[in-house]
Amino acid sequence: MTLTIRAAEPTDAADLAVLAAATFELACPPGTAPESISTFITENLSEAHFVRYLADPHRDIRLAHLDGEPTGYTMLVFGEPGDTDVAAAISLRPTVELSKVYVLGHHHGAGIAAPLMLATLDAARAVGVAGMWLGVNQRNARAIRFYEKNGFARAGVKSFMVGPELHQDFVMERSLAVAS
Repeated sequence: MTLTIRAAEPTDAADLAVLAAATFELACPPGTAPESISTFITENLSEAHFVRYLADPHRDIRLAHLDGEPTGYTMLVFGEPGDTDVAAAISLRPTVELSKVYVLGHHHGAGIAAPLMLATLDAARAVGVAGMWLGVNQRNARAIRFYEKNGFARAGVKSFMVGPELHQDFVMERSLAVAS
């Protein structure tokens, strides 16, 4: 099996939307209403949204392919957080948000997420930011373990809307300094 990870291109918008629709639910806590998940996907993860994300110079999207098939993606959002809870929780500046980290469920454990994370960390370092932060649902134990394994630590909490539902996320942060 061949894994490739590369910067996403405008022609990848449709593939990214399909991946997003198939993976977003995996990050939601049990009991999240299917209608709320659907609303979030429509309002944030459609092909048209990915066209805009890919054109945004303050975003970087990495796309993983396994044997030529899109299997996962990440999205970085550069700049100061707009959320006051996040801005107060994180300590490293300049910073970048790791907004999305998703791998298709049937590929969990196949060795895609770790190299995808490494490629994303390298992309952030190349821009020269000092730290990276993310929000993860407090009940998503699998994701929290993955982030901790990749050097993230809890820094605070924030709210996150999924459709009309209010969820609580941990804010996690890590340094992007390269160990010498």
